[in-house]
Amino acid sequence: MDRMIYLTMTGAKAAMQRQEVISHNLANVSTTGFREQLAAFRAVPVRGDGASTRVYALETTIGYNAAGGGITATGRNLDVAMKGDAWLAVQGLDGTEAYTRAGALDVNAEGQLVTLSGLPVASDAGPITVPANAEVQIASDGTISAKTAGTPPQQIGRLKLVTPEGPLTRGEDGLFRGSNGDLPADPAARLQDGALEGSNVSPVQTMVAMISAARQYDAQMKLLQTSEKQDQSASRLLSTSG
Repeated sequence: MDRMIYLTMTGAKAAMQRQEVISHNLANVSTTGFREQLAAFRAVPVRGDGASTRVYALETTIGYNAAGGGITATGRNLDVAMKGDAWLAVQGLDGTEAYTRAGALDVNAEGQLVTLSGLPVASDAGPITVPANAEVQIASDGTISAKTAGTPPQQIGRLKLVTPEGPLTRGEDGLFRGSNGDLPADPAARLQDGALEGSNVSPVQTMVAMISAARQYDAQMKLLQTSEKQDQSASRLLSTSG
């Protein structure tokens, strides 16, 4: 009885946590460059005197799905989609270097190249400043050229593209960071201009997973109700025997 209660209680909690992760993924089906969040759980026995029959579910963070999303051509000069395992380096709100696959860029009021959320884009030589009324072109290696009326194109910087050797760590701000600090620029990394990478979340598979998690939670709750009925029956039998 004791083991059943602990298993069902922690199992229901794990199912709720799984549902939260799935709901977050489903909400970002249309988010540019989003990486599907993954979650796993394992059973762990409670250690200590009198607790040998108790087991609880422990979340095991396994990161994110590294598969690429679909590429959609936009024709916009400031849209870029990273190829392969390349990531775009940006400056997070906390001032640290972070990485993203969301390549929709823009120019702010100060003429600085930023993401649509306003984060400065990192380069090989500090912030990238775009001349006023200039037409911007981004090459496949991240080189940025600006052309104003009556003048030839001039190189104004190069996007910092990195290729992680291992998995990155997702922060609470939705950006990714290296586990051992900033990553070096990869000269071989490439991008596709005039295009954006979509989310790698499958709406159909995510909906199926959500239904499965809901059914699992219902099953855990039914087991709790069953254990409660068994406990009541045992109490009645003991009362009658007494």
